[in-house]
Amino acid sequence: MEVLCKIRDIYRAIAEFEAQFEQAYGLSLNEGMLLCTLLSRGKLSSSEVAEALGLSASNASKVIRSVEGKELIVRQVGREDKRQMYFVPTPAGKELIGRIKAAHFDLPPLLAEAVGEGC
Repeated sequence: MEVLCKIRDIYRAIAEFEAQFEQAYGLSLNEGMLLCTLLSRGKLSSSEVAEALGLSASNASKVIRSVEGKELIVRQVGREDKRQMYFVPTPAGKELIGRIKAAHFDLPPLLAEAVGEGC
């Protein structure tokens, strides 16, 4: 039973962090992870986004549409295969993820311990 209680505490800490993150940047964690992944990898197809973020194809599409609607990423047609779409960050997307990477987060203690900050 102790394991379940710890998992509950971790889930609550993640939810608390996500609420603060969304309030500060207007992005969900998945949206922020998409921008961060695109910034580090360049361009990705929707299936590559799903794999990189550990999401189903359906959930990845929702995250992509949301970030695209915020004008933080754009679609590019593939060079070799014109049917293939890739997603790349816009200048606004690059600027936002740069601000996020430079920010200091006051993580809940349980998360700080899990990601190696503090404790």
